[in-house]
Amino acid sequence: MVIGAGQAGLSVSFYLKRLGLEPGRDFVVFDRGPGTGGAWQLRWEALRIGSAHRINDLPGMDELGVSFENADRTLPAKQVVADYYERYEKHYELQVRRPVDVTRVFNRGTELVVEYHDDEITTDAVVNATGTWGSPFMPWYPGMNDFRGRHVRTPDYVSASEFEGQSVIVVGGGTSATGFLLELESAASELTWVTRRPVEFLDEGELNLEAGAAAVAMQDEAARAGRALPSVVSGTGLPRTRRIQAGIERGVLVAKPMFSSIEADGVRWADGTFSRADAIIWSTGFRPELRHLAPLKLREKEGGVSVGAGSSWKDGRIFFAGYGPQASTLGANRAGRQIARQVVAMLSNL
Repeated sequence: MVIGAGQAGLSVSFYLKRLGLEPGRDFVVFDRGPGTGGAWQLRWEALRIGSAHRINDLPGMDELGVSFENADRTLPAKQVVADYYERYEKHYELQVRRPVDVTRVFNRGTELVVEYHDDEITTDAVVNATGTWGSPFMPWYPGMNDFRGRHVRTPDYVSASEFEGQSVIVVGGGTSATGFLLELESAASELTWVTRRPVEFLDEGELNLEAGAAAVAMQDEAARAGRALPSVVSGTGLPRTRRIQAGIERGVLVAKPMFSSIEADGVRWADGTFSRADAIIWSTGFRPELRHLAPLKLREKEGGVSVGAGSSWKDGRIFFAGYGPQASTLGANRAGRQIARQVVAMLSNL
């Protein structure tokens, strides 16, 4: 059973089929989204290919004659990804079933059971590829419940037009936050960017491979130890593209330190001054979406799940695709091959 048909789930499915398993008979893919595209289908309208983290091609996508390298950058990214993924699923006949919302995975004696809607299915192995989009992280600050404006999380953001003429505070130091700020610049009457730590901008075109490798290593170490996964952007920084540099020069992308508390009509800063706000956008990252796996009791006291090389250390029947060091699109592709091989090896032993 593969849960999730985003990039990680499709990558695993591709390699499972390549290793001889037949979709719909030997393995089943469930996806709760209304259509193809994984979390990309739910992203905001203004997001374009090239303005977000790089999207790597799925394994075997070259057979379709399409690539994200030369994808249309004038169309919404959600539309392009959904189209490519739909073609991919059809080409490889992966038979993804949707919308199917898995509510829990549990043991019934020696059986591994996946419950969804009002039905259930037993399986020998579960590949969890649910990603993080459904579990946005929103840190707590004093007075949050007193705020009369809107708290908006990244998945809730639709377009800048919602905030026309409003005072908006954007919280977060990643690419989503900078994207929101650049889009809101022409709509909001007042715009403030705040981050918990200083933002490191990388020179345009600089790959900073050492920082990238270090960030992945941190993710891997945390996953193996069962700790909560650290932020990736804190270890890699943000690329100083021409668009970003222009925003810095205009004063849009200049971050302030975090406010100390929230009040009914705005925020209070550490120096005691007050700023009015109609909305606070929390672009503060995500946590792995693992609630449906709670009955298996995989979570460690350190707050995470112990995962090494894509496999749960507590239960060898549970695999994690796109978790921790695999969260990047390139990492998810590599993990797809590795996890598929492990699944087939486990089934062979059975």
